[in-house]
Amino acid sequence: MARMKKQKPANMKRLFERARKSLVGGVNSPVRAFKSVGGTPLFVRSGTGAWIRGADGKSYVDFCLSWGPLMFGHARREIVAAAQTAMSHGSTFGAATEAEVVLAEKIKDALPSIELLRMTSSGTEAGMSAARAARAFTGRDLIIKFSGCYHGHMDSLLVAAGSGATTLGIPDSAGVPKAVAATTIVVPFNDLNAVENAFKKNKGKIAALFVEPIPANMGVVFPDDGFLEGLRRITKREKTLLVFDEVITGFRVAYGGAQTLYGIKPDLTVLGKIIGGGLPLAAYGGRRDVMSMIAPEGPAYQAGTLSGNPVAVAAGTAMLDLLKSENPYPRMEQLAEYYCEGLRGAAIAAGVPLRIQSVASMFTPFFLDGGEVTDYKSAMTADKKAYGRFFHGMLKGGVYLPPAQWEAAFVSYAHTDRELDFALAAALKALKNL
Repeated sequence: MARMKKQKPANMKRLFERARKSLVGGVNSPVRAFKSVGGTPLFVRSGTGAWIRGADGKSYVDFCLSWGPLMFGHARREIVAAAQTAMSHGSTFGAATEAEVVLAEKIKDALPSIELLRMTSSGTEAGMSAARAARAFTGRDLIIKFSGCYHGHMDSLLVAAGSGATTLGIPDSAGVPKAVAATTIVVPFNDLNAVENAFKKNKGKIAALFVEPIPANMGVVFPDDGFLEGLRRITKREKTLLVFDEVITGFRVAYGGAQTLYGIKPDLTVLGKIIGGGLPLAAYGGRRDVMSMIAPEGPAYQAGTLSGNPVAVAAGTAMLDLLKSENPYPRMEQLAEYYCEGLRGAAIAAGVPLRIQSVASMFTPFFLDGGEVTDYKSAMTADKKAYGRFFHGMLKGGVYLPPAQWEAAFVSYAHTDRELDFALAAALKALKNL
């Protein structure tokens, strides 16, 4: 086998300037541009275990983990081998494969709420298709979502909360027609009264209620006791479909996702990230009668040439097999608790107001002096500039966090006490310099 040519360290600023000449904003996804934290974005060349190596030749302990899918860290050998073997047989066929069936069976086994599913290439595509299935099944147009919950960049759900307990959506992006945004009702997370009011004002018009059971796109936020149960009760009464967006929490907080953790059975589930083992793969699925609305069985059309891509399916199958055989969940939760307790201690020592919210192997440090973050409004009280300074202090110390205050960070099974202690030492220094 030919040896790879060793690359020389690159200057990040010059690389970014070069990227901006060809890529919009120099990136292929906005948050990578570091707009939220300032400075020059990190360009990555490789990753192994809990570490990534930047184009500048420096190594960093990684708590971003490609925004969640890397349960076993970077380049886990079984996942790499599975993808390589699949690739050696062909990268794509545009036809059905047995491997798709195997992965679908494993997903169904893990999430009993799913009777039928359809694979896609991204979480956005899966969420969009779930909304289409819900509207086709119910014959209704409106959808409820919660402020601060993210369901991909599809037009109808890319809206922000307006004033009042319930409000019709306002476009959160240029290019989203007001008429499309107006099909979405936005209510505060953890507010069952607002949900009830939305149903009263729109009786018989709401097709689906979308929710991240554990929000991770306004930082990690916990559902109040009884909140998810309340959503299930209300949606059943109103004959509205309950859709759990588990793109992040699916197979992250438990093998069967947040719905297993909380014992709630949604009508539809949106999955992504982990089920692709780090490759582009997502899925939506749920009740047979609802999913049967999708072509070729029903009138709601959705298709994709690369859906169920054999290389991604192989990586995802290897990932789920490892999760089942090695059960990394207790260890990862222990690691996350250790790190979060260390961060709290470092913040106290540095005299910095910091609240850390964590569940399983997900966590978010909120720079605020106050109580629990329970919804989008309280999350927005966190000090974004303080997080930006902390982020760059950690980056300088060799630790890579999500480059945004309101995104979840993650621990993997590849992290060890050595990496965590290294990161905590960097955190103490960064906090003292705030």
